[in-house]
Amino acid sequence: MNPWSLSQANYAEIKPLNIDVAVLPWGACEPHNLHLPYGTDHITAGRIGELVCERAWAQGARVTMLPTISYGVDTNLMHFPLAINMNPSTQLAVLRDIVDSLATHDVRKLVVLNGHGGNDFNAFQRELNRADFFMALCNWWQVPGDVRSEIFDADGDHADEMETSVGLHLFPELVAPLAQADDGAVRPSRFEAVREGWVKISRPWHVLTTNTGVGDPHAATAEKGQRFVEVAVDRISRFLVELAAAEMDETFPLT
Repeated sequence: MNPWSLSQANYAEIKPLNIDVAVLPWGACEPHNLHLPYGTDHITAGRIGELVCERAWAQGARVTMLPTISYGVDTNLMHFPLAINMNPSTQLAVLRDIVDSLATHDVRKLVVLNGHGGNDFNAFQRELNRADFFMALCNWWQVPGDVRSEIFDADGDHADEMETSVGLHLFPELVAPLAQADDGAVRPSRFEAVREGWVKISRPWHVLTTNTGVGDPHAATAEKGQRFVEVAVDRISRFLVELAAAEMDETFPLT
């Protein structure tokens, strides 16, 4: 049993604690090329949540990891069998209830640890803004973004070299042989503005990809995944320690 995991802790352990920060891993359930499991996003977010909470707890921060939410926004993958979609409006309702519950129990700080690119919590943070509660958003894969090109050879953003390497490190027993995967080729947009990135659209995954992969995974290794994850875990856990110790005074979160 781990006292920093709410799913594993019991009432005798929780009762005397004053929890400063709750961490909520949030993923999705969707296909990831032909070699990674449907649960890749929520398994990864949950495992990284465990690692950062364990490390922060060891440094004296009173944090708790909430049960991982396994469903995300997948409206653009619904042509693929058993992709499970949770609409943004549903996510907002779920998040509102969690925030209200935490505030009731005098837990005033929440970090949403996101593992799915289709989840966008920025607007929720604004809508749920309240003076007595602080919510931070963290897309875990962006945390070590400055070292990504040093570790990985190929670009991509779904079941690619990076995500596959992370899977080989965190849950190798669920990763099929890489020879089974396709090369993650994508069909480019017909619009120059979209290709250049200054117009955003929801990408229709069934015509964008062949088997849902975006980026070639074949150079992935567990060692690369370990290096990438370690940077993320080190940085996020340090943030949790700082956040737990920070007083919510009149200038919080500013100096």
